Amino acid sequence: MASGLDRALRMNVVVVVVVMMSGISVLASAPQKEHHNPNNQSTGPGTHHAEKAFPVLAFDYEHVHKPFVIFLWILLASLMKLGFHLIPRLSSIVPESCLLIVVGLVVGGLIKLLGETPPVLDSQLFFLYLLPPIILDAGYFLPMRPFMENLGTILMFAVVGTLWNSFFIGSLLFGVCQIEGTNLGTVTLLPCLLFAAIISAVDPVAVLAVFEEIHINELLHILVFGESLLNDAVTVVLYHLFEEYSSRGSVNIGDVFLGIVSFFVVSLGGILVGAIYGILTAFTSRFTSHTRVIEPLFVFVYSYLAYLSAEVFHLSGIMALIACGAVMRPYVEANISHKSHTTIKYFLKMWSSVSETLIFIFLGVSTVAGTHRWNWTFVTVTVILCMVARVLGVIGLTFVINKFRIVKLTTKDQFIIAYGGLRGAIAFSLVYLLDETHFPVRNMFVTAVITVIFFTVFVQGMTIRPLVDLLAVKKKQETKRSINEEIHTQFLDHLLTGIEDICGHYGHHHWKDKLNRFNKKYIKKCLIAGERSKEPQLIAFYHKMEMKQAIELVESGGGVKLPPSMPSTVSMHYVMKMMVLQSYNRHTLVADPFEDGFQELMMKRKRMKDLEKKISQMNNYLTVPAAAPDSPTIARSRLASDPQSWSIKPTVTNKDVPSIKVELASPQSPDSVHDLDESGKTTGQAEEEEGLVMRRKREDKTGDQDDAKEQRLLRCLSDPGPAINEEEEDELFLR
Repeated sequence: MASGLDRALRMNVVVVVVVMMSGISVLASAPQKEHHNPNNQSTGPGTHHAEKAFPVLAFDYEHVHKPFVIFLWILLASLMKLGFHLIPRLSSIVPESCLLIVVGLVVGGLIKLLGETPPVLDSQLFFLYLLPPIILDAGYFLPMRPFMENLGTILMFAVVGTLWNSFFIGSLLFGVCQIEGTNLGTVTLLPCLLFAAIISAVDPVAVLAVFEEIHINELLHILVFGESLLNDAVTVVLYHLFEEYSSRGSVNIGDVFLGIVSFFVVSLGGILVGAIYGILTAFTSRFTSHTRVIEPLFVFVYSYLAYLSAEVFHLSGIMALIACGAVMRPYVEANISHKSHTTIKYFLKMWSSVSETLIFIFLGVSTVAGTHRWNWTFVTVTVILCMVARVLGVIGLTFVINKFRIVKLTTKDQFIIAYGGLRGAIAFSLVYLLDETHFPVRNMFVTAVITVIFFTVFVQGMTIRPLVDLLAVKKKQETKRSINEEIHTQFLDHLLTGIEDICGHYGHHHWKDKLNRFNKKYIKKCLIAGERSKEPQLIAFYHKMEMKQAIELVESGGGVKLPPSMPSTVSMHYVMKMMVLQSYNRHTLVADPFEDGFQELMMKRKRMKDLEKKISQMNNYLTVPAAAPDSPTIARSRLASDPQSWSIKPTVTNKDVPSIKVELASPQSPDSVHDLDESGKTTGQAEEEEGLVMRRKREDKTGDQDDAKEQRLLRCLSDPGPAINEEEEDELFLR
């Protein structure tokens, strides 16, 4: 009954949020009135003013119309994202992007039913405000090692694959349009190629939204996501080329050559702009040690300026952001504080998540708000050709790529790469920018693009998870990188570099080593402040691991004070300092038994308490359990430390044991230890002796001479514990 009530409450929350969003959309579409003050009306001379009381409360919605609606959209979009995760069963079946599009469709339909015009995803809003946070988050946290190791494969899919898809789809669509009875005879070749260039590119937003939910392995994720990032240059060049050629109506050989040159200018120019701003960010962060509070601001501002600077010259803004984030990260993280790093990480994640949510919601709203022209032949053929071109392109390119790869791409990998080619908001924004005067079939293009987006996101996005499970595709393993793994990785890199040098084959390991040496010798000294510029990579990685372990220990609620002799990989001084600064966290509050991870939290606390109890009971640091106070082991230790003050307490079992007095054995008193004369001993005595013997001194030298067996202590001064071949603990060590 309680679960049913909880489920009903969750559904009610979702419904209320949808209704509120529709109300806000109505407010956003309300006509704005000119803001003026009625008291400032012009009056002629001699006009008498009617005295009015001072307004205690006034209503002026038009004054705050735009920021009010923007922030309410952001708030309620975030609430929808939160409500989606309140229903675990739904989130495990349907991707989040699909549900957000459905929410947009519902909201757009409600707005239309109320007689208002739904808002449309404006292209300027998308490219200047919503897309940059997502790309910056992807570029800043891009796994550089797998990306660089698979760069050739990614470029093949991004450049050659996008060109293949564009010309294959465009030429076949033009052939279909020329068939009689399709009512598409007015569509020429250049508009078909332009439409194919728009629809061919894999969308990074859609890929991120789907692939992060299915937890695919790192290789497939970096191949598909890297392709979606780097094909932006090809898409931008083809879009502007075909748009220009469609306006002029003719193309010559010179235009084709200029188009090829433009591709290199757009791609390499975007990378250069991003790298320059990344170096500026790193250099600026070198001087922020006294103003830590503004360190994250430089990262965001320089990155956004890199994107805008690339867009000014019609370069690839996406590649500029990727290059900026990848170049700045190693140097910025070495300069800024840990708190600034945490701020950058979570702010980027939050910003990109909100932008992604708004993009998918506005896709659904724009579908309802837009003007459409439906043509069954054109839309159906477009969807089929997109799938066929993608499959043929992946199979053909993989056949060539596998000839040069050490780790081959299997048939399962090819299927996931082909099936994961999702389209998204970039294609919608590009087709929305088309001018209807130059492209009379613009509305049909918009309808076809929305259909392809919905097909890839809903059909392919919803079925890729069960297909991955069915094909038993390897998934991502959440393992932490260890010092041992880092040491072996660097060792193998140096080994392969040496093998390449010996063989005379200068491969990517050789050039990578040259770049690392140049970076260490020149660039680090200029961009990293203090002694950290000379710090080896392994030591820097150890410091990073040390910081992570310290934070995990603090978050787990453990406050055990370890003894200094115990090995530790964390700085306990820093841990205690952090615990003093942190008044409370979510782990120190009363835990909810129904909260996720409650059992794990309780186990962590129990382990920490057991560790604290063990440490408090430890009175020595041997590798064996501590013996009883009257045991021979403790007797040896005490005798070695202070023989004068040690005496065995008389008990029932040891009352006949004679007491001994031993002088302190030290370098200053060598007479306290006497060597036996080996030559004067009999054979039996020689077998009985086992090395140096310390004799006890008799108090009465004229005493009983019948005691032929001298009391001896074998190796008592240097033995910290029982040897393997010694007698049992309960026996006395004196003979």
